[in-house]
Amino acid sequence: MSGRMDLRRLHDALDAQRRARDLSWRQLAEEAGVSPSLLSRMGNGQRPDLDGFIALVQWLGTPAEEFMSRPDEDHADGSADGGPTPELETQLAMLLRARDDLPEADKEYLLEIVGATMRRIKHHTGTGAAGSGGTRSEG
Repeated sequence: MSGRMDLRRLHDALDAQRRARDLSWRQLAEEAGVSPSLLSRMGNGQRPDLDGFIALVQWLGTPAEEFMSRPDEDHADGSADGGPTPELETQLAMLLRARDDLPEADKEYLLEIVGATMRRIKHHTGTGAAGSGGTRSEG
């Protein structure tokens, strides 16, 4: 059975954040509250335990779902046939709701804009999916 965690994506995200903040792996481990050996093992392809995973995604400030794979997501082209992908509007709503730096009223306002934009896209493309090959109408 293949794992449900995209270890490479998690490790790459940690590395990018570490570099952006000019931290060593040891400093990252200290800030995240995990052992340096956990990060070393991850670099060698071993998955962290649940507590380590939670600590790392919290340190990243990224939803844990970003690092979860679907059971049969092993296609060479990266496509996922393991189930329905959430609508773009749903994904954007989750991202906005997770933000701590926005007041609730601003989140609501942005969600209204996203909803209106998605309705307009669906109306003009005649599809339920934005960005799925439809052309933008002028006018």
